[in-house]
Amino acid sequence: MQAVPFKFHQETAPLAAMLSHFSTELTAKDAASISAAGQYLGRGAEVFIASLPKNTVADFVGAARSLVLAKLIPVPHIVARNISGRDHLEDLVKQLVDVGVTRVLVLGGDRDLPIGQYDCALDLIKSDVLRRHGIKRIYLGCYPEGHPRISQEALLSALKAKLAVAKGIGHHVELISQFCFEAQPVIDFTRALRGHGIDSPLRVGVAGPADHALLVKYALICGVGASMRALQERGDLTRNMLTGVTPETLLRQVGEAMILEPELNIAGTHFFTFGSLARSAKWARQHS
Repeated sequence: MQAVPFKFHQETAPLAAMLSHFSTELTAKDAASISAAGQYLGRGAEVFIASLPKNTVADFVGAARSLVLAKLIPVPHIVARNISGRDHLEDLVKQLVDVGVTRVLVLGGDRDLPIGQYDCALDLIKSDVLRRHGIKRIYLGCYPEGHPRISQEALLSALKAKLAVAKGIGHHVELISQFCFEAQPVIDFTRALRGHGIDSPLRVGVAGPADHALLVKYALICGVGASMRALQERGDLTRNMLTGVTPETLLRQVGEAMILEPELNIAGTHFFTFGSLARSAKWARQHS
């Protein structure tokens, strides 16, 4: 019998591929989501801990400790503009490592002015504090639809610089993209990165299942770009009464590209959960 070329008639295959490895995100003082992470995520799942300006070192360390005790992998955000100085950075990283943190997401931050000497993610990487305390894996943010205050050229240049320094001092680096609502910007952006010689694995950021109004609110806060029209104009976004708007269509389309173009080096999905980790985790388990 002649073999039939694979076509995506099995609609769940690309979606399952994207959900075979996923991470989630919560805030340090979100006790409900920390509890849900232990309940709904499998052992060894990565849970990112977002940094808010008012979070203390104790908040961060406490959240990381709770996730380690639940057999999960905490990935705290280390945000340059929220760090008051070298002593603050050293203390934060040391305490996180002491409770079992082995990887972090390094960001510049959205403050107009830094509160200390660190202005951007590159400053943190160059400080070598992370490597000296044993942090071998770091994640960097990237923006498929651009950044509201930074040009694409500047973003690309900064990303190349961060990757060069981080890899040069021995870090393993992966990328996490800002969420958007359509697949094509993600696919085009990833192709462009590979065209520029950036080969680090990229995890696709998506908005977890949420109500329409909540997604619009966070999209405006985060500066998500043109794909917001998918929330406002298109009628084919996956919805149901229990989960609201979901990223199913986006993930299936990116999954198709990932299977057809393995050189894109797409390494799964990252859920921005907007205060409801349980909702994202349940949805991912149902569709993986």
